Amino acid sequence: MATLLVNLTHIYFLLIWVAVWMTESKNVRHSMDDDLLLPYADTHGPSHSHRYVRDCQPLIHGNLTHETWPANAHPGSPVVESKTFVSGIGNSSVKWVSGHITVVHDPLRTVSVLEPGGPGGCKSFRRELVESTAKTRKCLIAQNGGYFVTNDGQCLGNIVSDGKLVQNSGGVQNAQFGIRKDGTMVFGYLSEEEVLDRVNPFVQLVSGVVWLLRSGEVYISESLQAECAKSQETGTLQSFVDVISARTAVGHDEEGKLILFHIDGQTQTRGMNLWEVAEFLKKQGVINAINLDGGGSSTYVLNGSLASFPSDHCADPMWRCPRAVSTVLCVHERLCQPEDCNQHGTCVDGQCVCQPGWAAPTCANLTCQPVDCGDHGLCTPDGCVCDAGWIGVNCSQECSLGFYGDKCKKTCMCVNGGSCDPVHGRCTCPAGFHGVSCEQECPLGFYGLRCLQECQCSELCPCDPVTGSCNVTFHSQQKRAGHCLATQMWKEWREQEEAHMKKPYLSEQSWMVLTAILAAILLTSVTGNLIQVYGKRRGRPQQKYSYMTPTHKTPPSQCLSPTWPVQSGIRCLLGYVLNKPEVFPSHREADVPTCQYC
Repeated sequence: MATLLVNLTHIYFLLIWVAVWMTESKNVRHSMDDDLLLPYADTHGPSHSHRYVRDCQPLIHGNLTHETWPANAHPGSPVVESKTFVSGIGNSSVKWVSGHITVVHDPLRTVSVLEPGGPGGCKSFRRELVESTAKTRKCLIAQNGGYFVTNDGQCLGNIVSDGKLVQNSGGVQNAQFGIRKDGTMVFGYLSEEEVLDRVNPFVQLVSGVVWLLRSGEVYISESLQAECAKSQETGTLQSFVDVISARTAVGHDEEGKLILFHIDGQTQTRGMNLWEVAEFLKKQGVINAINLDGGGSSTYVLNGSLASFPSDHCADPMWRCPRAVSTVLCVHERLCQPEDCNQHGTCVDGQCVCQPGWAAPTCANLTCQPVDCGDHGLCTPDGCVCDAGWIGVNCSQECSLGFYGDKCKKTCMCVNGGSCDPVHGRCTCPAGFHGVSCEQECPLGFYGLRCLQECQCSELCPCDPVTGSCNVTFHSQQKRAGHCLATQMWKEWREQEEAHMKKPYLSEQSWMVLTAILAAILLTSVTGNLIQVYGKRRGRPQQKYSYMTPTHKTPPSQCLSPTWPVQSGIRCLLGYVLNKPEVFPSHREADVPTCQYC
């Protein structure tokens, strides 16, 4: 029970602490936006064209409405130097101001224009503390940048962040600061075409109001004419220039180092007017400079912590709170170009350390190029990867004889002189052989490539499997050759036997002719006798003849007795067949045996 009470007590005090912290945070961290320093009333920027600015500027500048300067590319460390100052300003010895001068040695790779809260902040009309935005890029030093609409957070002017065009103002003529891809810094007035230039595009760009210094001289009066319009809380643009307040500016020196300027203050109470800012910067050796958002927006962050004195009040008027602003100028460690080294390397102090196989300085290209690998290779981070059947640095060599496949590491299995395909290892057999590895001779009766041609030898004798020749001695086909030899020997033996056989007097054909003749004679005789017997019977009356009456039927074999004449034998057979012995009277020849049918 005691333990439960102790835990409840801890929870109670914890809730009270959270409530107090939230109340204090609300009062301390959120400004009231009460120190406004806006140069224009209804719309931001003048309504006249870039041509008007060009025509109205001093003739000494010709038609060029901006100044360029090559950015310093000092490779060493540190990348940035920050100096804090507390100085007397003007003729009055009692007017003291405090602020910061920041010197950036390598602007192209160490300075970025950031959207509020990170990418997409302007599109969503966000406002963020400079501290919060600085954390998104690990800024070493950060200060507020361009102007914005206080009520809804809309970003104003041209904005390019790390090479991405965030916003195009449509040609509104306000002072601009930008860095192009080649490292050139630009200060002044730009046409819309120049903002959108793709030949040498801007990688960073932000809009300010009033060009402070041009080519080492104060340029405020000319700038007032170029950007003239009425303002809101501070009256005319002239009043905006003349009023003392917290200020922020950006410029460069003769060596191409970028100069960031910040001064603490409060509108009409403390700080500097733009004339004073221009003179101060000129004494610091600044060549070109423009004014950025000031008043309660003026903020300076060092290593992630607020280092300036805000002029906006918190909800509790006893405290001062930093304002949530729009864009931010961020100084960071050197960034590689591109920052992610095309995802093939690591950025180390502004230099891409490329992964193996990828070429410096951007790690965008492979060490080998497609043309280096020819038609039989693929360019990869590991160099040329050759197709199967090819080797060499540029994949120009076929596999050696007897090898095939990837990197030619597989051994061919072809025999009997078969050639191996270097890609798949398939065997191409010479004439006379077939099979997966050419291990088989052509079967009997076939020869040639792939054994598709038939042998033309007599007696089905095998031919040469390569040429198809019949005059060949076989060693691997002895059985078939023996059969062929046996057939030939049998043929010769038959011929010899027939040559020694006793030839008959008459040939077989002659005997067949004689037999046919005798058969025809016999048939003619039988026919004639039948006709004669039949004619006699029809020509005379019936008479009783004395026939021998048989006591029993004798087999017809007696009719064929060799002692009988041929005609008697035939009549005897006919009587037997007709079963009418009375038809044939007996001739009663003395030398003919008596037949019961005759």
